[in-house]
Amino acid sequence: MTGTRLADLTTARVGGPARTLVAASTESEIVEAVRAADAAGEPLLIISGGSNLLIGDDGFDGTVVHITSTGFTVNDDDATCGGVMVKAQAGQDWDELVRYTVMHAFSGLEALSGIPGSTGATPVQNVGAYGSDVSQTIATVRTYDRETDSIRSFTNFELKFGYRDSLLKRSTVDGSPRYVVLSVEFQLGLGRLSKPVRYAELARALGIEVGARAYANDVRREVLKLRAGKGMVLDAPDPDTWSTGSFFTNPIVAQETADRLPDEAPRYPSGADGQVKLSAAWLIEHAGFSKGFGLADDDGHAAAGGRASLSTKHTLAVTNRGGASASDLLAVAGLVRDGVERTFGIRLEPEPLLINCKL
Repeated sequence: MTGTRLADLTTARVGGPARTLVAASTESEIVEAVRAADAAGEPLLIISGGSNLLIGDDGFDGTVVHITSTGFTVNDDDATCGGVMVKAQAGQDWDELVRYTVMHAFSGLEALSGIPGSTGATPVQNVGAYGSDVSQTIATVRTYDRETDSIRSFTNFELKFGYRDSLLKRSTVDGSPRYVVLSVEFQLGLGRLSKPVRYAELARALGIEVGARAYANDVRREVLKLRAGKGMVLDAPDPDTWSTGSFFTNPIVAQETADRLPDEAPRYPSGADGQVKLSAAWLIEHAGFSKGFGLADDDGHAAAGGRASLSTKHTLAVTNRGGASASDLLAVAGLVRDGVERTFGIRLEPEPLLINCKL
C-alpha cells in the first residue's frame, strides 16, 4: 500500500500509509468526503489533530478524511443562556480556542488548557483534566450521521457523557464513527474568575483551597506549567511530548478491589455506586515502572531497544524517542499493562484509539 504516511498527522509520530487521504476544510467538504467513501464501500478513518490515535505500522487500507476546518463564532446576544455561546469548527485547534476564551473573560475551559488536538475530538472522548471535562460546558454537537445520511445535532444530555466516554465514542468502531463531528457549541460563563477548582494539585499550585475560584488567567498559566512539567504540552524538540498523551485511563473498580490496595493508593469518587476510580500512574509506578522505563535494559527488558519508552516526566505517557514504530510503543505499553496486572490484579485499558493494531 502506498500513500501519505499517517505518522505525519499524529502526535505520537507513528503510523503507516493511508491508501487514500482527503483533506476537508469546510463542513460541506467533510460531508462530501465521508459520503464518497461510504458510497465506494471504503473503510473510513477520521483524523484531525491526531493526538488520541495510535495507528499501526501497516497504515490504513481505506480512506482517511483529515478534518482541517477551523474558526469559531461567539454569540452573547441571548441573555437567557446566562453567559456566552461559542461555536467552534471540528478542526479548530483546541488550545487556541481555550486561550481565546480565557483572554476574553469567558469562564469554563481554563483548566483544559494545553491539551493537544482538535475541538471536534473533545466531545467524543469527553476530554478532561484537572477536575474538569468538556461535558461541563458543551451545549450541542453538530454531526453528520452516516447511517441516515443526514445532519444531526445532539444536546449535552443526549450525548450521555461518562468518564472519557460518550455516545459518539460508543458508536465508533475501529476509528470509524457513525456520527462525524462537524462543530461543537459551548456555553461559558462571563467573568474573569474560573470555575471552582476541584483538583488538589492545581489548587496547591494556585495557593487556594479545593473548591475555591481563582482568576482564569492564573488557572491557565498554572495548568500549562503543570502539563509542561509532565511532558503533556506539545513541544517539537522534546520527545517526551511525542505521544498520545495519557496512554491508559484511570481504572474504575469495585470497592472491594480498591480495598485490597495499599492504604496510600489514591482513590477518587467514580460517580457510580460501589465503584472507585484509581490512579493509573500510581499503579504503574508501584508495579515497578519508573519514568523513562524502556530507555535502558530495565530488569532484562529492553522493551523497544530505546526507541520508545515511558516519558521521563510522567509514567502515563508512552513516548516515541525518535524512529519508533507503533509496534515499539505497544511493546512498552504491553509490558506496563501486564506488570500492573501481575502486581495488583487490575488490567489497565488504553485511552487512545488503536487503529489497525492492538495491545
